[in-house]
Formats: sequence, C-alpha cells, structure tokens
Amino acid sequence: MTDQTKRKILWADDEIDLLRSHQMYLNERGYDVTPVSNGEDALALLQQEHFDLVLLDEMMPGLDGLSTLEQLKVRDPNVPVIMITKNEEEHLMNEAIGRRIDDYLTKPVNPSQIFMACKKILDARQIRQSQAGQAYVSKSNQIRAWLTDDMTWRTWIDVHRLLAEWDIEISRIGDNSLRQMVEDQRRECNQEFCRFVENNYRTWVASEDDSPPLSVDVVPERVAPLLEQGKQVFFIVIDCLRLDHWMILEPMVSEFFNVRRDYHYSILPTATPYSRNAIFSGLFPLEISRKYKDLWSQGGKDDEHSLNRHEHRFLDDQIADLGIKLNGESRYVKVIDTAEGQSLARRADNLANVPLVAVVYNFLDMLVHGRSHSDLLKEIAPDESGFRSLVLSWFEHSSLFELLKRLARTDATVVITTDHGAVRGGRATRVHGDRETSTSLRYKHGRNLRVDGKDALLIDAPEPWGLPSSGLGSNYIIAKEDFYFVYPTNFNEYQRQYKDSFQHGGISLEEVILPVVTLEAK
Repeated sequence: MTDQTKRKILWADDEIDLLRSHQMYLNERGYDVTPVSNGEDALALLQQEHFDLVLLDEMMPGLDGLSTLEQLKVRDPNVPVIMITKNEEEHLMNEAIGRRIDDYLTKPVNPSQIFMACKKILDARQIRQSQAGQAYVSKSNQIRAWLTDDMTWRTWIDVHRLLAEWDIEISRIGDNSLRQMVEDQRRECNQEFCRFVENNYRTWVASEDDSPPLSVDVVPERVAPLLEQGKQVFFIVIDCLRLDHWMILEPMVSEFFNVRRDYHYSILPTATPYSRNAIFSGLFPLEISRKYKDLWSQGGKDDEHSLNRHEHRFLDDQIADLGIKLNGESRYVKVIDTAEGQSLARRADNLANVPLVAVVYNFLDMLVHGRSHSDLLKEIAPDESGFRSLVLSWFEHSSLFELLKRLARTDATVVITTDHGAVRGGRATRVHGDRETSTSLRYKHGRNLRVDGKDALLIDAPEPWGLPSSGLGSNYIIAKEDFYFVYPTNFNEYQRQYKDSFQHGGISLEEVILPVVTLEAK
C-alpha cells in the first residue's frame, strides 16, 4: 500500500504517548495514524482534513469521549468511530452505541486487537469481495455437479436458494464481475429447470407421489394443521413475492418472530388468476372450472386483470372439505391501498377471536406491472438489485410490517406465502394468435396459438396440465426462461418497451419456486 493510498486514522487518547507501539504496529500494516491527546485537538483536526477512522478514548480530561463523539458526528456524520474505554459498565456501552459508534473495545488493548478492529471496518468490503469470489467458485462447482446428476424438485429448491443468496451478497459487496458469473449460471440453470418442469409437471398434476408442494398444497400442508391445533392463523398472501425479496425481509421479521421457511412450486401459468385461485381453493384451474362453473371464467383479454373475486368462498370451502370446523367465521381482506392496510393494522387486536384471517397484499404485483410503463420506476429500480432495494424500502414503511409487529404481541401464528414470483424479461419471441387471445406477456391462452417451441411451452391438450379448455383448437403457450411474447405487428416497438421489465406467468426459477413462511411470536 503506497503512502497515497494509506487509510488515515485519527487516534485521540490522553495517554497517547504510552501507545507508540500500537501506532507503529498500525503504520507497519499500511495505516497512517495521527495521534492527539484530547478531544478538542481531535475536533480541530477533523475540521482541517478527512480521516477514514477515529479511535476515541472514552475517559479524557476536558472534553470526554462521549462529548467528543457527539460533536464529531455533527462535523462528519459518516466517519467510523471505535470507542476505547477502561469502563466496563453496560450503560456506558449502550450510550456509546446509541450515539452511533461502530465498535467498542475495553482497555487494556494490545496492538493486534486494535489492528483487527480497524481492519474489520476499513477493509471489510475488500475482504468480502476477495472471500466471496473464492466461496462462489465452490458453490458454483457444487451447482454444476448437481446439474450433471438426476435433478429432483428438492435439489432445484437448493439451487434457487443458493443463487438467490448470491444475488443478495453480490449486491451487498458490489462486485460486478462476480455478478455476471452468477447471472450466467442462473441463465444456465433456468434452461435446465424449464426442461425439468416440462418433463415432470403432468406427473405432478396426476399424482402426489414424490411431487413438490404445489400452490394447491399450501393450505392443506401449512395452514390446516395449525387450525387443527386450535391456533389462530393469519394467512397472508403477498402477490408476486420472489424468494430473494423474502430473504432480505426475513431479518427484519426475525426480530419479532421465530421464522420457519419452507417452499412450494407455483402451478402453471404462474399468474394470479391461476396460481392464487389454486392456493385459496386447493384445486387446479381445471378442477375449479368444473366445481364452480358459475364462478370460473378465463375471461379472454381480461384474464390478467382478474380480481379473483371468489377467494374467500374458495378458502372457506377448502377448509370445510379438509374436515376442519372453525370456532367462528373466517375473515378475508384484500389490501389494495395504504388506507386499507393501515386500517387492518389498527384493527389487528380486535380480530383476536377470529380463527382464520386471510389477507392479500397486491402492492408488489402492482409495482411490477407499473414499472413496465414508468420511466421513473425503471430509473429507481433498473435491475434485480435495485428492485430488491425498492421492496425493502416499501416493507420497512408498510402497513404489512406494522401488522406483523402488532401480531407479534398476540398468540396468532402467521403464515406468509405468495402466488408467484417474477422474472426480468430479456428476450422477445414472436407469437401468432387472434384478437381473442389473452394479453399477458409470459403466458397466453386462445385458439391455434403458434410460437417457437424453443422459447415457450406449447400446450395443445390442456387437461393433463390441470388447465381448462375453452373448446376446439384451444391451447396455451407458456414462456420459458426470460422470453416474453410479442406479436409480429410492431414487434420492434414492443420488444423495446418490455425488455428488462419484470414479468410473470412463465417458467423460471424466479417465478415457480416460492417461500412459505411460518411465524411464531418470540
């Protein structure tokens, strides 16, 4: 490390002359240490030049450490501070932490302790980047080994979880070269995953033998057992919640709850009218259309804009079919705006006697669709990392988080899941259909639809796939990987408009493999 690149440390201690060996130790390891003996001199130097780190003695004559810290943060709020003290009283440590110190050491300290504390703060990012590269190579090789073996639905969950973890880690350390490696591997995995789903999905529909938990299994496997135990359950479905989104929210939630994370596979298409109705009814779309002939309608062009108006009835019927008798009526709330969400959070305590409360949050799905038409949202969330940051910011200030914090003070058990995820569209593929064809970008149903079979799953016989048929010539197309459908007319215009937009309805790890989370208050 050259003198020009040496990290600059300001060290304030009334016994600084006794710490020359510590200073030399830091200098020898690439740090430039400026010693002062009191808080006043430290503050004066901070006015004149920039320091990368401040070592601050707590007990100094005149301006003590805490007082110096307070003024220091006014002058430079972002400079990291390590407090060093002889006092081991807990209240002092709490006060120092409350005033935004970055680390806390108790005297006597040896040179190695000081060095490691400085290194942890000043070189953490560089260390993480270096270590991350090595760690990813190991995990990448593990994934490649899995792909050469007979993959199971359980293995695919592990693959998706590892890739999501690395997406988050790379966003944290900001390593662009590593990001490209992960993106390339995700693309390779999605190719194989699409083949896996295409080859096995009809078996999953026909049989429960060694099938993954699907949308239709969420209530029987995760909600019903809790109700049978006599527990009050808040069943929360967050429309369009990806696994990586939940993973960044989980640490916030775990402050209030013990968290158990499981997984399920969305049914096809991975779209609200199909997958969310499947969750609430416990039935595949074909079964819904037969059982509820008066309620099920594919709706042609209006399909994607379905309000899923009968979810409460579907849920009540499913609970009854499972042989569960509730001690009272269930409640169902669809949160479509801030006012509705805040109202629900305020009323949480008044719902203590309701055995089952089902809540649907639409915000993320609205955000996904809104981003496709908003230059502002595209600027704020240009990629997966940016979108995760947006999701995190929303959740931190959301009525949903407020509701969860209130529920943490009750005996209710919370089950959180989603109907589908979303994938960032990267490649357009031409589709041919008539005017009655549904308008969604990642799946379509209609008559005599045509598309390149490499880019999409073509379903000419819907029933084995658990899908209803609308008559002779009726078929479905479901996009694979990151493809999205564009008609030949104005192809280039719509290709540009929807490229890099977040979409759902197709087959990808991001859309299909989803979290199911059970929360018990601590």
